[in-house]
Formats: sequence, structure tokens, C-alpha cells
Amino acid sequence: MYFDGAVNSTGSSIDAVLIALEGRHFSVAAKIDFPCTSNVPEYEACILSLQATIDLKFKELEVFGDSMLTIFQTLKQWKTKDLQLVSYHEYLEELTENFENILLTYIPHMKNQFAYALATLASMVSITKENLIKSLEFEIAKALPTAT
Repeated sequence: MYFDGAVNSTGSSIDAVLIALEGRHFSVAAKIDFPCTSNVPEYEACILSLQATIDLKFKELEVFGDSMLTIFQTLKQWKTKDLQLVSYHEYLEELTENFENILLTYIPHMKNQFAYALATLASMVSITKENLIKSLEFEIAKALPTAT
């Protein structure tokens, strides 16, 4: 699972891309409707993605994110000093207890482009009750075997 948060002049948003073992992609996105720093959407995105995988009854999970702060604080390698992030950190730790095996890995921004693109796009879209759309499901097509 890949997560990312985006903050720009048009707003903030969060996104998670879940990739099942068989290659199916599921995307979850949300718009943040309050002013915040760039670290809040990263935590929100990781939380959203864990909640989605819990709802899907996943028990094992690999999490990839380009937020060093979110990943290293969750791994307890860095302390959470920002009071605004403490409740996010505590809730994220609670969510990780729902998994039998969870691995969190920091990845460079360049390797998180799909989640980044979706989070950036979601931050630019004006989301209201009138323009909600159904989620899209992506699947990687495999080549059919050739006849001999």
C-alpha cells in the first residue's frame, strides 16, 4: 500500500493506493477541509489507508510512503514533538495493532508517483455532495498465452 498527502494553494488532500497480491489497484482519496501544515495530510493519508485495509480484513500489510516523519515516527525511530501530530501518531499506532504483520518503509518521492499524482489531483478538485463520483478500480492486464 502506498500513501501520500498533498497541500497546495487549492487545498489539501490525501490518497492511498492499495495493490493486492494479484495486481489489482484500489485507490482511496479524500479532501481535507481545514487549514494544516504538510505533515497533517501525510498522517491523514496513512490513517485512511490503514482504515481501508482494516475494512478489507487484511492481516498482513506492507506500507510505503515518502513522508520520513510519518514513517519514522510510527516506527518509533523519531519522537513526535509537534503537539498537533501527537493525536495522529497515537491513533496510527492503535491502527497498526489490527495487523498480524505490518511493515512500514520510507521510499523516495520518485517511487511514490502514483499516490502523489492522485493526491495532487484530489487537492485540486472541488468536492461537494453534488459532484461525488464512484471510486475507480484499476487492474493490470496480463498478456494472454500465445497459441503454438
